[in-house]
Amino acid sequence: MSTARRQYQGLAFLSGGFRPFFLFGSLFSGLSVLLWLPQFYDVLELASRFAPVDWHVHELYFGFLPAIITGFLFTAVPNWTGRMPIRGLPLLMLLLVWIAGRLAVSFSSWLDWRAVMMVDASFLALIAVVIANEIIAGKNWRNLKVLLPVVLLVAANVGFHLEAHLDGVSDYSRRAAATAVIVLIMIIGGRVIPSFTRNWLTRENPGRLPVPFSRFDAAAILIGFAAMASWVIAPEANATGLAMVIASAVHFARLARWAGDRTVRDSLVLILHVSYFYVPLGFALIAAAILSGGVVPQLAGTHALAAGAVGGMTLSVMVRASLGHTGQPLHASMAAKLLFMSVNCAAIARILAGLDLGPQDMLIHAAGIFWIVAFIGFATLFSRSLLLPQLRPG
Repeated sequence: MSTARRQYQGLAFLSGGFRPFFLFGSLFSGLSVLLWLPQFYDVLELASRFAPVDWHVHELYFGFLPAIITGFLFTAVPNWTGRMPIRGLPLLMLLLVWIAGRLAVSFSSWLDWRAVMMVDASFLALIAVVIANEIIAGKNWRNLKVLLPVVLLVAANVGFHLEAHLDGVSDYSRRAAATAVIVLIMIIGGRVIPSFTRNWLTRENPGRLPVPFSRFDAAAILIGFAAMASWVIAPEANATGLAMVIASAVHFARLARWAGDRTVRDSLVLILHVSYFYVPLGFALIAAAILSGGVVPQLAGTHALAAGAVGGMTLSVMVRASLGHTGQPLHASMAAKLLFMSVNCAAIARILAGLDLGPQDMLIHAAGIFWIVAFIGFATLFSRSLLLPQLRPG
């Protein structure tokens, strides 16, 4: 496959899925929060049919995140299947479909809502078809499971448009979107975090290694999925709160089995563990919100999952993949470390704001600024390597 890749004569920017989707996805992530803050304070109004909060939630789960998921899967699947990556004109067409979705949603008040839904939902549906085709053609059956959260995300997006049109605000669909994304993190994170940790420890810090994937991990994923599915259906039920308590304990235990405490000398590995930490933390905060009867706001838990787990995991994967697939050493520069610090500061500030532990305006502004720094900073730091040819075949 490396020989065929060297023979690719098109634009370097379209030579691999991670290049356009990581660059445009990170730029859009920062821009969307930059637009969200004035909307939150009623200073700006977009021409969108969605309420401001719904636009913000939608563009996190169905705008920014699908771009990063696509960049990751289009890079990983060829390695899983041994088939050629999607590149060139087909990749450009998919990028344009994604951009069309972002424009359609942001200017949806000028358009028919059904047309907006079709344009917006078509991107992830196309990605699911492409990934399914590649995995099936490569007979890589065990990786078909990654399609489940992608298909669930497509369904949640359609549901989001339907709820926003019929009820004026999203409800079930936003929790379904969070569920799809966290399940994907539980599946992919459970593969890459122990693997990268083992590789680094074997080379740099011999001793205790991550526990290999076992029935415990499979059970942890099922328990986490069951708890979140219960949250989608019955977000205030005590049974959901108890399920979240169990899921939190199981995933804290799962994380402890990966020897993250031994990786403090490598930021590229450590950030993966820190990012996954927000998954059981989010479960615990949602459980506390339910079982306390609302004394603890659920916003703290949802932002632990969205800003912490999603933000941290996407940024860490983007940095690592961008370095590795453009011929650069797998080493976090000081600038990259600052990006990791920024995304964690954003998550912490938003969680504190959700818990009402401090001045709301200051914390929300801080969270937004740190998020913008993290993702616009990524685009700035890696734009040259994503746009230009890689230094060596990869």
